[in-house]
Amino acid sequence: MEKEKNKFYCYILSNKNRTVTYIGYTDDLVRRIHQHKTGYGALFTKKYNIYDLIYFEIFTSKSEAKKRERKLKNWKKEWKWNLIKASNQNLITLKIS
Repeated sequence: MEKEKNKFYCYILSNKNRTVTYIGYTDDLVRRIHQHKTGYGALFTKKYNIYDLIYFEIFTSKSEAKKRERKLKNWKKEWKWNLIKASNQNLITLKIS
């Protein structure tokens, strides 16, 4: 996945057992996932080994992506899992390059 101009992402990561989620936003999804995997992401993701991409949305502005991140962070856990499962029923790790 090449970095495209004017694209921003709101994404959800999980650990290998799918027991914890992390929600973030970025303008470069590939770079940000790499940061999480190598321990340079959020301290929360490092502490709980959360680096499997299981969901993302694409936006045309940073403010939209950030707004969506804040909204999702306030959702109940069940709502988040329902959103993820609507497009990723088996909770597989999404491949990006």
